[in-house]
Amino acid sequence: MDGQDVVNLTLSDDDTRARYARELVAGATVKQLQQAMASGRLASRDIVQAYIERIALYDKQGPALNSVLELNPEALFIAEALDAELHRQGPKFFKLEKDGALYRDAVQLRRGPRGPLHGIPVLVKDNVDTADMMHTSAGSLALANSYAREDSFVARKLREAGAIILGKVNMTEWANFMAENMPGGYSSRGGQVLNPYGPGVYSPGGSSSGSAVAVAAGFAPVSVGTETSGSILNPADANSVVGIKPTVGLISRSGIIPISHIQDTPGPFGATVEDAAILLGVLTGVDEDDPATWTSEGRAYSDYTQFLDKDGLKNARIGFAKACLEQVDDESRPIIAAVEEVLRDAGAQVVYVPPLPSRHWRCIAMIYEFKPAINKYLSQLSPNVPVHSLEELIEFNNSCPEKMLKYGQAILLKSEATGGTLTEPEYIEARTKGERTARQSIDSLLKQHKLDALLFPQIMACAVSAEAGYPSVSVPVGYTKEGKPLGVTFTASAYSEPVLVRLAYALEQLTKARKSPKLD
Repeated sequence: MDGQDVVNLTLSDDDTRARYARELVAGATVKQLQQAMASGRLASRDIVQAYIERIALYDKQGPALNSVLELNPEALFIAEALDAELHRQGPKFFKLEKDGALYRDAVQLRRGPRGPLHGIPVLVKDNVDTADMMHTSAGSLALANSYAREDSFVARKLREAGAIILGKVNMTEWANFMAENMPGGYSSRGGQVLNPYGPGVYSPGGSSSGSAVAVAAGFAPVSVGTETSGSILNPADANSVVGIKPTVGLISRSGIIPISHIQDTPGPFGATVEDAAILLGVLTGVDEDDPATWTSEGRAYSDYTQFLDKDGLKNARIGFAKACLEQVDDESRPIIAAVEEVLRDAGAQVVYVPPLPSRHWRCIAMIYEFKPAINKYLSQLSPNVPVHSLEELIEFNNSCPEKMLKYGQAILLKSEATGGTLTEPEYIEARTKGERTARQSIDSLLKQHKLDALLFPQIMACAVSAEAGYPSVSVPVGYTKEGKPLGVTFTASAYSEPVLVRLAYALEQLTKARKSPKLD
């Protein structure tokens, strides 16, 4: 039976439909899943079931990538409800009588798609609150029994768009803000995440390791990660997926376990630029509980797919930090260097620019910022959770060293030693100089050379853009002979996501570089 025969089978053939769903989800885009549901070939429930089976097959067996921490036990029921909404006919509202008076909106029956992710499964990093039957632990056993009282802003936006939060994914514990030598993707609660392109050979990156690995392995079409400094871009590059680190404030941080109130941001992963752009638009919005989002009004979009342009590199001016190629290994260097020729052939003007300066101020600043941020989050947790402050977290870790301190907790100790008031001169100087210098470094290059964006090999300069609060997009460009994924990163100034999405999409369409990992 060929693929065309499968497509044309009716919904009544359950076995064939399930087989078609399993084949489709292995590398399906959001649009392909939507088309399958719109045509009646599949229902959302079929798609969710297929992803769950794939997770069981490859995440917990076979290569055992260990990217998914837990699944949403309500996912299939939510999918069935969304299927009913999609095909429901009749009035949207009932009028009911109460005490002799008619009133409207007492019962609301939805019909049609809720939004651009209706019926689409999404995996979410384990530091994003979801008010359901799943935990939010930042990968730590200290919060293994912690349930969020309410949805984060991100979770609410996903549900409003019709997405199904399929599960929580593993991550580097405390978003890699615990120990100085913790490997990417390790957590005391979830263990070690593996890179699907070389399990146990290549690092999965971090700290949004599970978010990137799950998309790369086909456990969901898109996922949500978070970044403070490199935590989206690094695993995107390592696992050959697209990662968008947005401008700080484009997406709300409310309900996300924090590190830095200055640099933290959620962001999307997708196997394609289009999928990542779809999720990006879903997540944006002004949140009254997050002041960083207040200035995004009028500069954010609910649909970034409008900027997808396969000819988007034509007449673009790209600043290429070619000197950074010296820091790339010999086997990877020619693959990344070849991107320059692709840009020129597409009509872009490539201008050589110097590397961005490497700074250490961000590390100093985050040490100070973590304590008040995490203390507030922990203080609001349920009484049954064993830790409600950074001090109690450190004590909990000390009480179970064999489980909790495999790599120590040097960063937690440094942060606890600070005052927690952000009044220290060292902190103020580090944050002020760091942010100003990072922004000036990027803005001056863009202005001086009249550039649309800067391009860096892999994730070089991600720390500078993070300190500036500026956006970046990582896009796959190839693999070494051994199969190690390689990518490049586009970076520009605040709220330049439309430009970055356009450039990344055009490069992606020209190279068609990404290949799914072989898991069998």
